Amino acid sequence: MKRTCSQKLFKEAKKLIPGGVNSPVRAFGSVGSSPFFVAKASGSKIWDVDGNRYIDYVASWGPMILGHTHPAVVREIRKAAGRGTSYGAPTAAEVEMAGMIVKAFPSMDQVRMVSSGTEATMSAIRLARGYTKREKILKFEGCYHGHADSLLVKAGSGVATLGIPGSPGIPMGLAELTVTVPFNDLDAVKLAVRKHGKDMACIIVEPAAGNMGLVPPAPGFLEGLRKLATRNGIVLIFDEVITGFRLRFGGFQHFAGVRPDLTCLGKIIGGGLPVGAFGGARKIMETLAPAGPVYQAGTLSGNPLAMAAGLATLEILRDDCDYGALERRTRLLCSGMQTLFKKKGIPVTIARRGSMFTVFFTAGDVADYASACRCDTKRFAQFFNAMLRHGVSLPPSQFETAFVSFAHTEKDTEITLEACRKSIAEL
Repeated sequence: MKRTCSQKLFKEAKKLIPGGVNSPVRAFGSVGSSPFFVAKASGSKIWDVDGNRYIDYVASWGPMILGHTHPAVVREIRKAAGRGTSYGAPTAAEVEMAGMIVKAFPSMDQVRMVSSGTEATMSAIRLARGYTKREKILKFEGCYHGHADSLLVKAGSGVATLGIPGSPGIPMGLAELTVTVPFNDLDAVKLAVRKHGKDMACIIVEPAAGNMGLVPPAPGFLEGLRKLATRNGIVLIFDEVITGFRLRFGGFQHFAGVRPDLTCLGKIIGGGLPVGAFGGARKIMETLAPAGPVYQAGTLSGNPLAMAAGLATLEILRDDCDYGALERRTRLLCSGMQTLFKKKGIPVTIARRGSMFTVFFTAGDVADYASACRCDTKRFAQFFNAMLRHGVSLPPSQFETAFVSFAHTEKDTEITLEACRKSIAEL
């Protein structure tokens, strides 16, 4: 499989863009390769500039749950663009979007649209600090909540992929306001709350971690966070930027039976366009300007193109999609891969929730960032590159989550499993 044009573009890009990419994990550095440059996508497939076709399990890192260029979504984007691409003024679509989200999430009374997941989480934290009049936050090692300063301490996603322990450019004073504990370790949370609880504004968590690879919550973990937060006057924030509308029409909080005080969303609610949102209880949200004193603003918030794409996507998910069938398709793929690895005696753990999965190159369970870091990243890189050669695009990092879309077919599963068989033989 030749990637001559992609290699030429990457060489030119490195002269003009730091590292040659506009988001670090795209550089393929952790898998010892260079990225392919995309020319187009449709359904479950993506094509590079050299004409190579791949079955896509990156799905733009989650939002393409309907597949690429879904006709109804594209149609609504075109219609919206014909009316204007940005106004800097309210639109009816924003109200409709807010109503759909609030109806899907019983924990939300109000919601504020923003332009990215990072903006959603940083705004939710500012709101929690303003509401509680406290400064410290608690986050979990390996959970990635965007690249806001306070949140890059022991973060996942690209930070984990690149092996960066924190990040230069973050003032020490801000880092000192961020308390970090291991994911799924409720005892560590209790100790942290005992020590810092009076100064702690919020606990922010991915209810199912997706940025150190997929790591589900342990039984009782989210319930324990809810009790601790309530008992100590701490705002509990669920970062559902990845899990929102991915596993069902609503969020992971529905499965857990745990209501957070604030929820952050992104990815799917934009239908592939840049978007984010945060929402929660009215008494907290009305602390936000212009209703209250906590300031947050965004010129492109509620962008009409993003609202059009997001509404079209959510309407299809609500009315026409069988999440159970999508989960069964994903389960079939993962069980088939697990069987192939087992036959060859290669130790892997495949974590799965709904249509999300990660192939961890380790024999043991992955319950937190420390156990994720024990994976054989060199073998993962070999597997990733082999799968790519055989026409299957997985996330280029051991510490990311793969996604199955409604556009993936039984034939895609068969081709992927055959690619997996060939790739394992090459390890």
